[in-house]
Amino acid sequence: MVPALKSTKSSLWTDIHDSDGSPSSSHQNPKSTAKWAASLENLLEDPEGVKRFREFLKKEFSEENVLFWLACEDFKKTQDKKQMQEKAKEIYMTFLSSKASSQVNVEGQSRLNEKILEEPHPLMFQKLQDQIFNLMKYDSYSRFLKSDLFLKHKRTEEEEEDAPDAQSAAKRASRIYNT
Repeated sequence: MVPALKSTKSSLWTDIHDSDGSPSSSHQNPKSTAKWAASLENLLEDPEGVKRFREFLKKEFSEENVLFWLACEDFKKTQDKKQMQEKAKEIYMTFLSSKASSQVNVEGQSRLNEKILEEPHPLMFQKLQDQIFNLMKYDSYSRFLKSDLFLKHKRTEEEEEDAPDAQSAAKRASRIYNT
């Protein structure tokens, strides 16, 4: 779940970051990299996957794409009309306006103006979100799967899987010595 967006760039970055703002931990589901490699959708459904993908996109100077996608996902879940107006304006000012602090490159962006923000609806950014998703899917995502960041994470995951489980080793030792 993506936290609500705030009105400044610095708080926007903080709010869409991890809950504690710390670097990624190595605690993930077994074979999460296999799920991430299966599809961009799987990657974006996994908080650890999003975290790793964002790390990669930061290095490519295109993190705004995934941040926009996440903000749109959060926006679609908004029920309250006033909150929806605030979030719509936040998304527009942060990602779509000509003065946006983290502008995304989408077709039709120039046709969006602040008038649409007066009567927001959950799918108002859908076409733009789809464009960004496809940009990530056919560009950044394929490079991410070949990146050192992903491959190192995959190796670490495989090593952890191959390592004998300390607890089961202790149980085996206990059975040997207690017989």
